[in-house]
Amino acid sequence: MTVLSSTSPESSAVTAPTGTGDAEAMNSVLGKARLIIEAFTAEDDSLSLAELVRRSGVAKASVHRLAQELLAWGLLERAGNRYRLGLRLFEIGQRVPRQRILREAALPYMEDLLLVTQETVHFAIHEGLDVLYVEKLMVHRGLKKQSRVAGRLPLYCTATGKVVLAFSPPALFHEVLRGGLTPLTNRTVTQPGRLQVQLDRIRAERLAIEVEETRLGYTSVAVPVFGDAGALAGALSITAPTFRLNHMNHGRFTGALRTAALGVSRALQTTG
Repeated sequence: MTVLSSTSPESSAVTAPTGTGDAEAMNSVLGKARLIIEAFTAEDDSLSLAELVRRSGVAKASVHRLAQELLAWGLLERAGNRYRLGLRLFEIGQRVPRQRILREAALPYMEDLLLVTQETVHFAIHEGLDVLYVEKLMVHRGLKKQSRVAGRLPLYCTATGKVVLAFSPPALFHEVLRGGLTPLTNRTVTQPGRLQVQLDRIRAERLAIEVEETRLGYTSVAVPVFGDAGALAGALSITAPTFRLNHMNHGRFTGALRTAALGVSRALQTTG
């Protein structure tokens, strides 16, 4: 069995800045550099100068000048006459304490879970209105798309995200509703009342089941992971094709998932 760990960021639509925060970023050199770097998505091996200008909304002369500095710092690299993200960003990212602590605590138990279930395993944390994937393990037949390490998906339609919503203050739920429940598939729950019922059940059972809300043909089961002082640290999940993970057989995955989550929780509490 070969274990694969995805390492690309989640793709997302990129448009010229329109919000107040982006408008303020335009007034500082650091803000403009951020907009240039964030112009890249997971689907982009490289971008041209014109694409960086269009996506960032920064003036062409500024993009050209700042790109040269980012190249010198290793945050960007040349790809012919195009640009790509530099390895220096990866190097710096590995130093983030929260990501490193969570990953080191979760990884041994995720590996055990992968061996037992032979299905894709995720560990995700709360970030804004999304879940951010800290780690993902899979076998060759696993889910290669949709979720990625350092990628994001909405809280309201993912099993891990529903766990986060269920164990977070009500203010987060209302913030998600204000942002809109945009469907990713025709199975995505977009009715606030129905979502609230799901969250109540998840809170009671400490188990979330998402059926084809994120990607047709795939189902996910997730449980909470608690860290120091009993605070929610993240969510651990298994994702598999629906025919292998349905209401008739998800029970055989649930026990292994709960055991792994308990192990991660204890590791985090010991570290804390």
